[in-house]
Amino acid sequence: MENSSPTSPCKPSLLHKLEGSTNEINAAVIIPGEDGVISVSADRSVRVWQLRDSGQFWPSICHYMGAAATALNYNHSNRKLFVGLETGAIEEFILSQDYNRMDSQRLYNSHQAARVTHIVVDHINHWLLSSGRDKYFHFHCIQTGKRLGGYMCSAWCTSLAYDKDAKYAFIGDYSGSITVCKLEVTGVKFITTLKGQAGSIRALEWDGSKNWLYSGSFDNSIFVWDIGGRQGRVWELHGHKGKVTSLVFSHIHTKLISCGEDGKLICWDMSKSRLETPDWSESDNCQLCNRPFFWNVKSMYEQKQVGLRQHHCRRCGKAICDYCSSKRTVLPVRGHEYPVRVCEECFIAVKPEEKVHLATMYDTKQVVTWMDYDPTRDHLITVGKDNLIKIWSIKEALQNNVANGP
Repeated sequence: MENSSPTSPCKPSLLHKLEGSTNEINAAVIIPGEDGVISVSADRSVRVWQLRDSGQFWPSICHYMGAAATALNYNHSNRKLFVGLETGAIEEFILSQDYNRMDSQRLYNSHQAARVTHIVVDHINHWLLSSGRDKYFHFHCIQTGKRLGGYMCSAWCTSLAYDKDAKYAFIGDYSGSITVCKLEVTGVKFITTLKGQAGSIRALEWDGSKNWLYSGSFDNSIFVWDIGGRQGRVWELHGHKGKVTSLVFSHIHTKLISCGEDGKLICWDMSKSRLETPDWSESDNCQLCNRPFFWNVKSMYEQKQVGLRQHHCRRCGKAICDYCSSKRTVLPVRGHEYPVRVCEECFIAVKPEEKVHLATMYDTKQVVTWMDYDPTRDHLITVGKDNLIKIWSIKEALQNNVANGP
């Protein structure tokens, strides 16, 4: 893996490649404290990979489900494994101590003939949370198998995060909205809907220490929602040039890790203060040179010139024309790690501290579709469209104080 800044030695190191899957891998998790990985695939297989004496990973279990396996959740303390299927069902297993057997415990008919997209388990309250392509969020009791409640979203449910302390579920959907619900034994209570991202919500991650929700979208952006502040504050993070597909958060290092279809792994330093993206102004004329935009027919006639296209400065939000926004600069304090459009005034006024990078980028050489993180060893796995599972050590990258950017 190569850092986009060649001078930095603190880069993730590739430990292992898990090969042998012949079909799309939909999800994978690291077995905490063990040299093992569990994966689910479109070929209906659930595989438990273990490191052999040869130095290679080979499956100790290759269990075939009745349909394509699309989601999973594993808890190492009680060895419970939940596998979601293309049919909408979720099956519960117990993994044996020697990782050579998985015994079925219960089948949950959670979603009606629709792909299960995400599974979260609250082992304290014994709740099974799931989202699916039937637009529904459901939660069940894992002691009785009884459905406790559900909520229908406006589009396919694509991702799920959970605040176990306040019992809030965050459900991302295909339209780009995030539905917030409160879970109670008596059912689901709708709280609000978060809107702002232009693409499908692909990944959600909850930071309980700050009560922040991270959302990664197909519009290439990551939003940071300040849920605990209750003031509607939102920060944007722009570093990917492709769809953001996976997020994980390291509470110890206060770093957010994101991956996407551009093959980049970005480590965001979330201990640094950031500024909200300014609201974009609306105007019929450029707010710097006063030339009309192309829809302002009256000013075009009065000024005897062709109308111009409207742009916006990423620093101040002014509506400006192309001539007045020909300059580009990085604005990491506002979430822009790549050079973006700014007006002439802001290009001159921008301070050096506004240009200090707050993220570090690395190349995974893989179109990443899924990611999982083991905080006990700072190990990360990435799953790619090449049907490869890669295991990385990211300890040095997480301990690195961001000094170099793209």
